[in-house]
Parts: sequence; structure tokens; C-alpha cells
Amino acid sequence: MNLIVAVDENWAIGNKGDLLVRIPADHKMFRQETTGKVVVLGRKTMDTFPGGQPLKNRTNIVLSKNPDYKVKDAIVVHSVAELLEELKNYKSEDIYIIGGTSVYEQMLPYCDVAHVTKIDHAYDADAYFPNLDADENWEITADSDEQYYFDLTYHFLKYERKK
Repeated sequence: MNLIVAVDENWAIGNKGDLLVRIPADHKMFRQETTGKVVVLGRKTMDTFPGGQPLKNRTNIVLSKNPDYKVKDAIVVHSVAELLEELKNYKSEDIYIIGGTSVYEQMLPYCDVAHVTKIDHAYDADAYFPNLDADENWEITADSDEQYYFDLTYHFLKYERKK
């Protein structure tokens, strides 16, 4: 199973319910990685999408504790156990965990690959991703050339869980 995330130099991912920054090349990479695949996200992340609607051309699975939560054209599950059961219907390599913080934290133990856009900047933030550099179970297996977006520099990194 995969996860995909953009983080700043402190592993921050968001502030006040929004992304830290929007980098077009990062969004393009996200689309290329996830189109035609399964994306797993939390309700708050779904709420940030245009019109609160699922991402097009993907199977959207939303993890929400609210038993009454429903969203058109998405599968809603209410626990990690229910999510794991639903995910058995898909190939593991086609599954991408896309946030937010609590979904990443709950699903990280089940993931083997992390696609991380690492931004060389520190933002004001209130949402964080676990620091994979500090986790001996993960290693960087691919690193892009340095990328630029105006005055920001960033890298596309691929982390894999050590066998």
C-alpha cells in the first residue's frame, strides 16, 4: 500500500484545514500517481476538495467516525478494521493513503511505499506527518533532482519500508 504526501522541512502538512502551499508540479505528480487508483482519505480532507466531492477517475474511500456520513460517488467506512476489509477488494499497489493527519497515522503501519514531496521551507502549521527520516524502518529509495517553484525548492522522494 502507498501513501502520498507533501511536507515541509518539519514534516508539516497543513494549517487551519488547508494545504501549506500549492505547487502545480506536485499536483500533477499526485494526479499521475493516483488517477485510476484507489484513494483513502478522511472526512476533513474530503471537505477541502472542490464542492466536497470525490476526486474524479479514482475510487474514493472515506474514513469517518460519523455513522451518518455519506458522500455521493464515494465508499464510506467507519473504522480501520472496516477500511482494511474494504481494501481487500483492490490490489495493494493501487491503494494510496492521501490524508489527513489521523488517516496517515492510522494507516502508516500498513504502507510499504511513501511518495513524499519534501519542501525546503518551514511553514506555520498545525498538522504534521510522522518524520520518516527519523524512523529506522524507512529509507529513501528515489530522489528527484531539485525542483523549483518561484523561490521554493523541493524534491520528490520515494521512501520504502525496509524488509
